Amino acid sequence: MNQYYVYILASKRNGTLYIGVTGDLVKRCYEHKQGMVEGFTKRYRVHTLVYYEVHNDVNEAIKREKQIKKWNRSWKVRIIEEKNPLWRDLYHDIV
Repeated sequence: MNQYYVYILASKRNGTLYIGVTGDLVKRCYEHKQGMVEGFTKRYRVHTLVYYEVHNDVNEAIKREKQIKKWNRSWKVRIIEEKNPLWRDLYHDIV
């Protein structure tokens, strides 16, 4: 069964946020960290994995990503801090 991930990257605690979706969270985070992904995350150095959730259906993952992107900032910060109050880099937990 395939798994899909909705994830939030941050530049630092309470910094710039980026929300994405992927089928390979380890690989995608590595690409962000190495600056291999052109655009927003590279330009603003947003590469700390502070939140992620797992979905079994790609369409549900995409729907959830779009939902979170529409949220105001305080809601995004709340879901991060509920699971990761210290804004640790969760990448080290998943590799």
